[in-house]
Amino acid sequence: MRVEEHYDIVIHGGTVITVNDTFDVFPRGLVCIRGNRLARIGADPGTASLPPAAKTIDAGGMFVLPGLVNAHTHLPMTVFRGLADDLPLQQWLEKHIFPAESRHIHPDTVEIGSLLACAEMILSGTTTCCDGYFLEDDVANAALGSGIRAVLGQGIIDQPAPGVPDPSDNVAAADRFVARWQKASPMLRPSIFCHAAYTCSSATLQAAKKAADTAGVLFQIHAAETQTEGLGLKAGQPSPVKYLDQLGVLDANTLLVHCVWLDETDVEIIARRGSTVAHCPESNMKLASGVAPVSELLAAGVAVGLGTDGCASNNNLDLFQEMDMAAKLHKVHRMDPTAADAATVLRMATAGGAAAVGLGSDIGTLEQGKKADLILLEARQPHLVPLYHPISQVVYAAKGSDVRTVIIDGRLVLENRRLLTLNLEQILDRATELGKTIQRTVG
Repeated sequence: MRVEEHYDIVIHGGTVITVNDTFDVFPRGLVCIRGNRLARIGADPGTASLPPAAKTIDAGGMFVLPGLVNAHTHLPMTVFRGLADDLPLQQWLEKHIFPAESRHIHPDTVEIGSLLACAEMILSGTTTCCDGYFLEDDVANAALGSGIRAVLGQGIIDQPAPGVPDPSDNVAAADRFVARWQKASPMLRPSIFCHAAYTCSSATLQAAKKAADTAGVLFQIHAAETQTEGLGLKAGQPSPVKYLDQLGVLDANTLLVHCVWLDETDVEIIARRGSTVAHCPESNMKLASGVAPVSELLAAGVAVGLGTDGCASNNNLDLFQEMDMAAKLHKVHRMDPTAADAATVLRMATAGGAAAVGLGSDIGTLEQGKKADLILLEARQPHLVPLYHPISQVVYAAKGSDVRTVIIDGRLVLENRRLLTLNLEQILDRATELGKTIQRTVG
């Protein structure tokens, strides 16, 4: 006689969108979790035949899908949300953001901003993020407390930075960060993040990449974000991507962020080296940076994830809004309504993002054996009814506020819109007071 398998969590009755290779959708689906892994995915056998579990969740009237992956952000920059809007990138950076960071970024503000960001992401269905910033130890502590999965890059720049007043110590400081966190928690993966080719010398870029390779961690860098970016390099230098390739820093463990201004050769180089890309459409639109050639990158076989960028240039961390915007942006830019279809964009926000940040074997789809990172959205709402095509509905109509339940690594972190890992009211109070302090210093 066969013994019925027992699970920790059983979710049944919802529309399950797997985002697997065949994009299987179960109109009435079943998801079973044992420990931190997905143990069974398929059709709902009916209430009378549900397998036994420590916790059973009736997901009737809900969408069940993989947790979203934010492939690029700067978590502490939530404290600068709306501080300097409607400005060109270089003016925004040099006249407003860099001075604000110099004045206000220290361990306490990084902690507050990161906690606020983690709360916002979890509440809007993001279960994994890839961050790059300064004082990243404090980002790591906040992320760890929230329960989110994170790839965290210690920032490197060739000028005095928060936590690294001596630029000559920038690569060593990042190396120490990686060493501290490499085995600290299975939920966190350290990384090394160089700001850009125009703010880091060739020696710094090569040393940082060597440190990342030695430690076996992801190397991140902003690249080809603006049309004038190459002018920040020495006269006669090639495009940013060709320049980085000549330095030997492009390979399968390199994540290139933005990649707006690419030519055909740049795309070919990225694909040949196996590097990945984080696409941040809303930030690129807001700063008038341009539109990344995402269709060309995908056609070349490049893993492309979707990122929000930081809240100072977006101004939120809602990947549902980012998906909707990405799909429509590429349609109008190419004058092709079939460009960036819903399935492609949803994959970028899940499986594509997971692959881009080096976690593709663990997360990004609902498949047996993968980590149990998933979200439940309330579908019985005016803006989501009637339902014809679940994938299109999620991309074009769903909102971050529709998220009801979030499970990360098999652990409930949000249940019925209630955060279980963070004190939201306390975080909001602290962030509000910090904003008042920052406001008093704005000229």
